Amino acid sequence: MVKRSRKNKLETWEVALVKAMLDKGGYNDQDILAYFTRPSRSINHARISEIRREEKHKRIKPASDETLEEFLGNWPLIDSETGLHLYGDELLIKAREAMLLAVQAYNNPKSYFRSEVFIVTAIIAWTYLMHAYYKSEGVDYRYYKNKADGTREVAKTKHGAEKYWELGECLKGAKCPLDEGTVRNLEFLIRIRHEIEHRMTKRIDCALSAKLQACCLNFNRCMKALFGGEYGLEGELTFALQFTGIDTDQKKVLMGQDDLPAHVEAMRASFEDALTADQYRDPSYAYRVLFVPKNVSKKAQADQVIEFVKSGSEEADEINKVYLKETEKTKYKPAMIVEKIREEGYPNFSMHSHTTLWQQLDAKDPAKGYGVTMSDGQWYWYERWLERVREHCQENEQEYAADA
Repeated sequence: MVKRSRKNKLETWEVALVKAMLDKGGYNDQDILAYFTRPSRSINHARISEIRREEKHKRIKPASDETLEEFLGNWPLIDSETGLHLYGDELLIKAREAMLLAVQAYNNPKSYFRSEVFIVTAIIAWTYLMHAYYKSEGVDYRYYKNKADGTREVAKTKHGAEKYWELGECLKGAKCPLDEGTVRNLEFLIRIRHEIEHRMTKRIDCALSAKLQACCLNFNRCMKALFGGEYGLEGELTFALQFTGIDTDQKKVLMGQDDLPAHVEAMRASFEDALTADQYRDPSYAYRVLFVPKNVSKKAQADQVIEFVKSGSEEADEINKVYLKETEKTKYKPAMIVEKIREEGYPNFSMHSHTTLWQQLDAKDPAKGYGVTMSDGQWYWYERWLERVREHCQENEQEYAADA
């Protein structure tokens, strides 16, 4: 069932065309109406009569003969799959197309910057989607600036184009229709974009994939909820295939999180440490999937690449325990670092040695990604710092190792 806008009305450019058709003659109201009614929007024939009788839209001038001729020559300009109009539904069409391009770019096996391209393009898709929604609800999503006389005017670029809200501002809107998990997911991706744009980054695909998957699912769900199920993207793309299975060594690579650039890791830690456990586990924030090789007795079941486990079941609870155990990032207090290093054969490494080292390296700078301040106000070290301390002791073995 098509979810129609509560404001099924002609836009300004359409009114101008209607007036041009009336001036040209040869069209009755029903003829004209046929050009402006489409599957995604129905217009009452009374709207044409109101324009003919000049009861409404008096200030709008008729379109030029050239504009009318171009419109009639290109009509109907309807997307065959969705029924969306290329002009009237431009924002919605761009939103769908941008998200499809984001996913296609990410799934490209020859792409070196899949996550970066996905994030930038997906943010564009979400911006178009939010603009389409606000437009359908009659919300003015333009920026304004104050004039010297105390009045306000629409802010414009240096070339005269009106400035519209970027995605971050759309999420703050009083009528933003998105749930909290979806908003948090997008806020995270926006902050990641700020950290990676115009910079060369290491591969960040594995560390961010759960957020990117959630972004896709959220987009499809919100698109259908806001505009109608017929605009869903689930039929456009399916699960990506690969040429190999996942062995133990590959699993370690996929699970590794220490390859994130320091500034990206610092941003991620700062953002996620402020989340509650429920917010962190919200699938709208990060959609995590556990792949488990499984032997089955029935041939039909053996063909199922993806198996869905019912939420709340004993199997799901057990999987969740294992998953959290493997992916939760290990954190160490200073005494734990010192104890581990001593156990590895460096008994002369003391708490003073540890303090001196982190001060010399300014290791508590969040941008370096060695650790994080948790909600209890305490500083905790990551595995990355433990490895750095280990390297330091190896370089200074005579100082810290047991006496020969």
